[in-house]
Amino acid sequence: MENKKIRQDILKAIEKNSKLSASDLGAMLGVSPEQVSAEIKALEAERIICGYPTFVDWDKIDDTETVTALIEVKVAPKRDEGFDFMAKRIYRFEEVSYVYLMSADYDLMVIVEGKSMREVAKFVHSKLSPLESVISTETHFVLKKYKEHGMSYVEEEKDERELITP
Repeated sequence: MENKKIRQDILKAIEKNSKLSASDLGAMLGVSPEQVSAEIKALEAERIICGYPTFVDWDKIDDTETVTALIEVKVAPKRDEGFDFMAKRIYRFEEVSYVYLMSADYDLMVIVEGKSMREVAKFVHSKLSPLESVISTETHFVLKKYKEHGMSYVEEEKDERELITP
């Protein structure tokens, strides 16, 4: 099997389930576990694999209340620095989970998680908005999550009716 194809197949598999072992991946792809381990190690060294996050439904943990906000940020990039410079300044804040360069009315989409709406608002007015080059922000609070990282938060309803055929 071609090396590029093996890499892509490994990435697709572990993107859905990062707990798959090298043996399981090897069996799925028809290659040795040693080859899988070597490819994963190389992918990590090249920063193609950047980490192994776990998908957690925090709403099911009673004592953990979090608020997610999507913050649209309009910036005036400085000459020779561009949007990358501002994105780097923003993503260094502990509160920031994601930063995306966008097309539309706003330049950056910043996703922030906090313990409350007040905490997120404090972040916006005391840390984000005062940054040089930030022209404006618009904050949207997430009310309910249905799907993230390709995985659903909502359990699919099972159709328990009997199939009747003529």
